[in-house]
Amino acid sequence: MTPATKHLASRLSGLDVSEPVYAGKVLRYDGTILECAGFPAARGTRCRIMSGGRNEAEGEIAGFSKGHNLVLLDRNDAAVTTEAWVQTIPGGLDIAVSPSLLGRVTDADGAPLDERPAPEAVDRWPLRGRPLNPLARTAVDTPLDTGIRSINATLSVGRGQRVGIVAGSGVGKSVLIEMMIRNTDADVVVLGLVGERAREVGAFVEQLRSMDALKRCAVVAVPADRSPTMRLRGAMRATAIAEYFRAQGRHVLLILDSLTRVAHARREIGLALGEQPTARGYPPSALSMIPTLIERAGTGLPGEGTITAFYTVLADGDDTTADPVVDSARAILDGHIVLSRAIAQKGLYPAIDLPASISRVMNDIVEPDHARAARELRRMVALYTENRDMMLMGAYTPGMDAELDRAIALWPKIEAFLSQDSNETAPFQDARDGLMALTGSVT
Repeated sequence: MTPATKHLASRLSGLDVSEPVYAGKVLRYDGTILECAGFPAARGTRCRIMSGGRNEAEGEIAGFSKGHNLVLLDRNDAAVTTEAWVQTIPGGLDIAVSPSLLGRVTDADGAPLDERPAPEAVDRWPLRGRPLNPLARTAVDTPLDTGIRSINATLSVGRGQRVGIVAGSGVGKSVLIEMMIRNTDADVVVLGLVGERAREVGAFVEQLRSMDALKRCAVVAVPADRSPTMRLRGAMRATAIAEYFRAQGRHVLLILDSLTRVAHARREIGLALGEQPTARGYPPSALSMIPTLIERAGTGLPGEGTITAFYTVLADGDDTTADPVVDSARAILDGHIVLSRAIAQKGLYPAIDLPASISRVMNDIVEPDHARAARELRRMVALYTENRDMMLMGAYTPGMDAELDRAIALWPKIEAFLSQDSNETAPFQDARDGLMALTGSVT
């Protein structure tokens, strides 16, 4: 029996047998949407497709039409026939969770991908989360140490904050994530790798294992070749696992790579169900899904922990302003970190575009002198970059602008301060002290 088969058997054996099972005959299947006779089941209910007594595929109910159920399958190559039946899977709206998920790599259904036995199922948690009263949530008032100097010093992140990492392809997102996972002071790391290349998923997990960081990580991996249903379910599963650990009083670092691939999956589903495309081909459901997913992260109720979430957002063509997913995410997130290809091409890493990035809670979690020093450094970086071409052409004469002169004098130290080797750790207090020394080193 394979690990995935054992997982399915354990998943079914631990369910409440009193939950009714419904079934309906397949009426139509076009390779994307399966239509079956209607039966009472909510959207998101998990189903299996049975043909000749065999389980041909699994999927979930995506909607209803004229009294029939519409089902999206996990596989697009399922051998479905007109004699097949669609049968509900009890407990499909919940997932099995436990501390044994730490150090493990699972797929969107919780089946192990690391060739080890299925994780022990201790509790169950709603896949779509449990709503929290926003007035009852605790405040974001404590810094989270990311171990990255430029973030700790100038874009300080609080426990329970939601931050976007906005960048084009190949600008250093993966390295930045690895540095956070290795250096953060969070209790638990939940990593959702959704829609990435299978090679990158394997390489990333091996890198975590080599850093000895995997033992405190729960990894949910759904490569790009999986169905849109599985990719979307993977994102929700990673968030649900983070919610479970938050409810246990843990401080969780949730990293979802990438939010754009999740939006692509929801776009595929929406278009298959007949929704009309709007901005750049995204139907309304794809963009409305973003705040629904992001709002599940954040602080918990009194006595619970926090979920500090980082969502990578791919900027098509390095467009960090007009892309619909970037724009929607920026409107709901508590800050964003923009990675610049121009900075990366200079060999400076992490390639954070400081003037274009912001942390909306920084002033609430750091001391006033720290916040002032961060604003001063951002201003000097902006002044220097805005006038760099003029200086290279020889059109600027020292003494014309005292602030620009100061930025020019400090620039080598600024570059050294903002650069960091991938194996280097910069604790929060050290980054703060370095920032204070840098901004006060020239009068």
